[in-house]
Amino acid sequence: MTHRCKKSSGLWKIVVWDEPFFQGKKHEFTTDCYSTAEHGFSTVRSCKIESGAWAGFEHCGFQGQQFVLERGEYPCWEAWSGSSAYHVERMCSFRPIACADHGRSRLMLFEEENFQGKRAEMSDDCPSLPALGWGSSTVGSFLVRSGAWVCSQYPGYRGFQYLLESDSPAGEYKHVREWGSHAQTGQVQSIRRVQQ
Repeated sequence: MTHRCKKSSGLWKIVVWDEPFFQGKKHEFTTDCYSTAEHGFSTVRSCKIESGAWAGFEHCGFQGQQFVLERGEYPCWEAWSGSSAYHVERMCSFRPIACADHGRSRLMLFEEENFQGKRAEMSDDCPSLPALGWGSSTVGSFLVRSGAWVCSQYPGYRGFQYLLESDSPAGEYKHVREWGSHAQTGQVQSIRRVQQ
């Protein structure tokens, strides 16, 4: 059974600036921001996560490359996209990650789409799936039983990031294209729990 999350289950706060190093126009958010342009920002250039975990997105409407933002400071775009497969100098939408529960997260991964083929279950971070014995460089589908997870393209949590949450429709990610609007490949070689 997949654990369902509610937006009211936690408190979130992100402070954003339109210039690097916490300069320029400033705005605080405690809920989703569908478009920074709606708040007078062409993009976010720096931010501080004061509480909760957040998902940042390259484009408006929670589209494009994803960035998981956990508590701390992000003085410039390299701080949130430095280990991505390509550098993204903009973040135009963001939202809280309601299901982040570092201590109770459970995830099942499958070799093929639609929950077929070899499978494994995880409840802890894994910096290298190949070192754990996962025979393939790809994953076909995921079932998030609880919590929120970040899957990375390469070992050591590098490359493209894919955010998987148990409050997504039933926590089911049957195909690569359901991992996010930027998902191009099923290559996943490291996985970690999102820190709240």
